[in-house]
Amino acid sequence: GMDLVILGLTVLGFSSIFGALNMIVTIFSLRAPGMTFMRITLFCWSVLVTSFLLVLAMPFLTVAGVLLLFDRMAGTNFFAVGQGADPLLWQYLFWFFGHPEVYIMILPGFGVISEVLPVFSRKPIFGYRMIAYSSAAIGFLSFGVFVHHMFVAGIDPALQVFFMASTMLIAVPTGVKIFSWLGTLWGGALRFRTAMLFAMAFIVVFTIGGISGVFLGSVPVDVQLSDTYFVVAHIHYVLVQGALFCAFAAFYYWMPKMSGRLLSEQLGRIHFFLFFIGVNLAFFPMHQLGLDGMPRRTFHYPQSPEWASLNLVSTIGAYIIGISIAVFLFNFFHSIVLGHGRPAGDDPWEADTLEWATTSPPQPYNFARIPVVHSARPLKEDVAH
Repeated sequence: GMDLVILGLTVLGFSSIFGALNMIVTIFSLRAPGMTFMRITLFCWSVLVTSFLLVLAMPFLTVAGVLLLFDRMAGTNFFAVGQGADPLLWQYLFWFFGHPEVYIMILPGFGVISEVLPVFSRKPIFGYRMIAYSSAAIGFLSFGVFVHHMFVAGIDPALQVFFMASTMLIAVPTGVKIFSWLGTLWGGALRFRTAMLFAMAFIVVFTIGGISGVFLGSVPVDVQLSDTYFVVAHIHYVLVQGALFCAFAAFYYWMPKMSGRLLSEQLGRIHFFLFFIGVNLAFFPMHQLGLDGMPRRTFHYPQSPEWASLNLVSTIGAYIIGISIAVFLFNFFHSIVLGHGRPAGDDPWEADTLEWATTSPPQPYNFARIPVVHSARPLKEDVAH
């Protein structure tokens, strides 16, 4: 029952910590000769920061799970409010893990976008160092904003002001990334392949979600909108849509390298446009539903004309999302599983990072001999020299 679920979550926490340590050790000790930290890919930077977040944040969820097991099985009193326990203890433990977890989910996606955009813009990434440093800044600041999830839980007003300010502050390094990506697109020779479309759309949906997050980070506004569908809209725009657009961009970008086959661009574009239309139809009306007072976490709502019509639009959007996923799955099985996709070649995108110097798919040993790196764009600048 529930005890097994808690135990499984605790074991999963340990596995996440060990996996993160593996990533950290790999990035620190197994880089190619000449590959300094200012020459590794921005995706690796994102994975490195994410791994540190896992190591630092996951123990709090693991400890919370262990304490909860003690309450349920050993008769302790950590969370039982009726027996005098602090009702906020679980929230503090969970959200100290929970908000870094948001960035654990999205930071690798930031790295994906930083890899895809320059390749299909035919120019180097704008602001490499600032993007790398902003990832580290996001990781550091993510531990200082978690109380914005608890503004209506009875927190001291002075703490509310501090965490409101820190929530606004974390938007700065995120904005650095957004403008660096826009600077990469500006003046580039854009190639609108499917991976590029998903990467560009990510900037749009994540910016929309970020703007709604600024409202929710303000205590007076959050008190009014807490537990409404405005929160549902925000989290879906920044995390669900954000993570999925990044995942699809990564899939269309790296699957040819992993499989040796290209996915259909025609089906990929159909998948993209249906998905982009569907997610915005499904989730954008939820902003207005939240402003109108529709509560979250309920399966039923009054059939007022305003709520019913907007929920109908969201339902239509959800069906369109389902159709887009069906197109994606058909594309994957037809092109990759059944092998009907065109051969990818070693470097179908004319990219410039090391993985594109190997065969598609790569050999088990990756490289016959370990390459020596002299720049952040080894396939372009190293060859030119």
